[in-house]
Amino acid sequence: MPLTREQAWEKLCEWTKNEALRIHARSIEIAMRAAAYRYGNGESDVEAWGIAGLLHDADYEQWPDEHPNRTVAWLREQGEEAIAHAVSAHYTKWNVPYETPLDKALLACDELTGFIGACCFVRPDGIHTLAPSSVKKKLKDKSFAAKVDRDEVRAGVELLGVDLGEHIQFLIDALKPHADELGWNGRREG
Repeated sequence: MPLTREQAWEKLCEWTKNEALRIHARSIEIAMRAAAYRYGNGESDVEAWGIAGLLHDADYEQWPDEHPNRTVAWLREQGEEAIAHAVSAHYTKWNVPYETPLDKALLACDELTGFIGACCFVRPDGIHTLAPSSVKKKLKDKSFAAKVDRDEVRAGVELLGVDLGEHIQFLIDALKPHADELGWNGRREG
């Protein structure tokens, strides 16, 4: 029986107590659910892709030196080999090959979605007025969200064979309806 979203959320909450890391996981889940329709097989992929996004960093808070070993092992115990492979591949230090659209989409959505979130925090209107040109400009500023690996951002869009600006717009469109939940409304008062 496939892993359910509820089981994945329980595992994330068990291993990840930091609210910011949970929000990151949720933002990648949202992005990956949308990506299943754009880069995958739609409805038949949406649950697995969402779970991959939700759990991709689940072990990072408690076991940063082992990341993503624990998550990958747990997914394999659950019989979720495709998701385990995608989580392995997203950790580029392992040099796991990108074999499926799921593998490629997780890499293409992870760092860039986190970067979009960082852009939202410095804008008065957050994601609501964010444009790809603003994100691309911030990507050139190495001191802004310095931990975001720009090489992974580039590699992800290249693997998908898409234009960076188009992929940024796709992610903004997917995430904007969830701005309240993610806290991406910007610096507006009130």
